[in-house]
Amino acid sequence: MAVAIQETVMNKQHNDKNFVLALDNGTQSVRALLFDLSGNLIVKSKIDIEPYFSKQPGWAEQEVNYYWQMLSKACQSLWPQLASLNISKAQIKAISLTCQRATMVNVDSQGQPLRPAIVWLDQREQIEQDKMSWYWRALFRFVGEKQTIDYFRSQAEANWIKHQQPDIWNKTHKFMLLSGYHSYKLTGNYVDSVSSQVGYLPFDFKRHAWCKPFDWRWQALPIKKAMLPTLIPCGDELGKISKQAAHETGIPEGLPLISAGSDKACEVLGSGCLSPDIGSLSYGTTATYNTTSTKYVEAIKRLPAYPAAIPHRFNTELIVQRGYWMVSWFKREFGLKEQQIADQQGIATEVLFDDLLKQVPAGSMGLVLQPYWNPGIRTPGPEAKGAMIGFGDVHTRAHIYRAIIEGIGYALREGKELSEKKSGVNITKMMVSGGGSQSDEAMQITADIFGMPVQRPHTFETSGLGAAINAAVGVGLFEDYEKAVTSMTHGGDIFTPIKENTEIYNALYQSVYKKMYERLNPLYNAIRKITGYPR
Repeated sequence: MAVAIQETVMNKQHNDKNFVLALDNGTQSVRALLFDLSGNLIVKSKIDIEPYFSKQPGWAEQEVNYYWQMLSKACQSLWPQLASLNISKAQIKAISLTCQRATMVNVDSQGQPLRPAIVWLDQREQIEQDKMSWYWRALFRFVGEKQTIDYFRSQAEANWIKHQQPDIWNKTHKFMLLSGYHSYKLTGNYVDSVSSQVGYLPFDFKRHAWCKPFDWRWQALPIKKAMLPTLIPCGDELGKISKQAAHETGIPEGLPLISAGSDKACEVLGSGCLSPDIGSLSYGTTATYNTTSTKYVEAIKRLPAYPAAIPHRFNTELIVQRGYWMVSWFKREFGLKEQQIADQQGIATEVLFDDLLKQVPAGSMGLVLQPYWNPGIRTPGPEAKGAMIGFGDVHTRAHIYRAIIEGIGYALREGKELSEKKSGVNITKMMVSGGGSQSDEAMQITADIFGMPVQRPHTFETSGLGAAINAAVGVGLFEDYEKAVTSMTHGGDIFTPIKENTEIYNALYQSVYKKMYERLNPLYNAIRKITGYPR
């Protein structure tokens, strides 16, 4: 009887509430998340997905319709949970969408995919290029930016498709990000969020718009403006859920789809990081350090500040490209024992991997990792590779695992220091989100490396929460983003630095880690010259 009364009270509480629905298509899963206006995650549906398949070494592709099917499946799995809580779909006032960044889609004039999506993890290059106008070539040589432009063009998916699959390119009606494709499937409109435009596209990061007609990017890429979706600022309506989308997903027809940020931008917003003195660490497949500002600041020259999930604001971002992918790699290659034990005991493998971290002291007994598993164009340069130095016969796989976590922390601390130097604003608070933030040991290592308290948000689903904030503001459930963030974001566990550990990390960071790239760079260049990898 008591249980029945409790359920009745719970149901009554939900009956008079408004909710927002956030869809999150990440790299490894698709989630449908229902939030209330206090930022509480009421129900969640998660569908694990295959991140990509490879037809050739270095390629990463996925069928476009697969993403849509998994998104629809996540939605359909959510509705029985709402019914069990006596929540009506009519209480959902808006929906928003956040996606993995830089995954590209070609569709024909009927909106049908022409080829698999090229996933952001793809490493193919198009070295041979059409010539740009002589004045652009002369200008880039004069200002010393030829290598940067050549790299941009070689990495652009559009150039590869145009040269390697010209029949596909000629049939391409729209070329857009995965977020744009989902927006089209949901509303029937070729639209996308301003804040999702992260990739090799003719996008002006300062103006938050497609480039002006005479910008060099229109010559560097084969893309015409008519091939691109209309860009909508965060918080504005992308369209309404179509009859077909309602049939496939179960989302109510006519519900407004509100423009939200990319997954990283939404994580920053969902962590409550609205000002440049609050740092946002994301421990995801790509590990990032972000701050939010009204000013456009490039922490590294020519690496843009991306659009924030709030109109007219920027995220100054530093990236560890393969970030917590390295953790997944370690678990796959060296963690079979823990996975088997976890399966037998019915516990999460992360618990056992935290035990591995506890076995090793701060500094991993001198084992130091440089996490350049993916090269860059500036920091690190295109020749860079990952490195681990300091091996001795005392080291075990537990030391390697801790060195990976520490190496990611060192790289992000370096990003924080670069950002502070360029912006002139010191960080007073640090929030940590993403899958890696669920580990207490990783959080403690982060506090010790940065030498300052670090805090988890109240929910692990910060990307979805950021998108939900966009939706709530977009339909007027909050007057502005400041009020929405105050109501919907809350701090979780705080980890304070341990003095002895911080001293060890400071010494290793200053005397070893920061010198590794410069000292190893000649060897990286030699490897590149001998093997041809990376180009």
